[in-house]
Amino acid sequence: MATTTQEGTVSENHRAEVSGTMQLVSFRLCQEEYGIEITKVREIILLGEITRVPQTPPYIKGLINLRSSVIPIVDLRLRFGLVSEAVSDDTRIMVVNVAGKTIGIIVDAVSEVLRIQKDQIAPPPPTVAGLGREYLTGLVRLENRLLILLDIDKILGQEESASLAGIISGV
Repeated sequence: MATTTQEGTVSENHRAEVSGTMQLVSFRLCQEEYGIEITKVREIILLGEITRVPQTPPYIKGLINLRSSVIPIVDLRLRFGLVSEAVSDDTRIMVVNVAGKTIGIIVDAVSEVLRIQKDQIAPPPPTVAGLGREYLTGLVRLENRLLILLDIDKILGQEESASLAGIISGV
């Protein structure tokens, strides 16, 4: 596996912007496939032991210690109001950067890293209504499937970030 210097990463991102491409990390929740911009994802780790924090919303599963950093963990299924399922061998924590904070999100499985053309992204249809519409940035048309592109900053917005920061500072 090759390593990339910070300078190399910046120039690669710049080339992607100029060429009209972007990279996404795709993942599954309840048989649906979602994507987040790779620049928001810090790393992907196995689901380990999570320390529960009392009096938090049900979607906040607790805290983990990741290399001496305490990180709050959000169950994305519960955050979206989906039915909770048992943990499988494919369940992962995606460590993401949101509003300057590091947060872990539990997903059913991480699928792949995709490089897509910006013209593959269609806006969400106006007929999509409900609480989750503001989290969608678009739909990515792939060969035989559709990927729902999410805005992780809106999903874990300022209110949740403040709540999660309060949990960490109380530890």
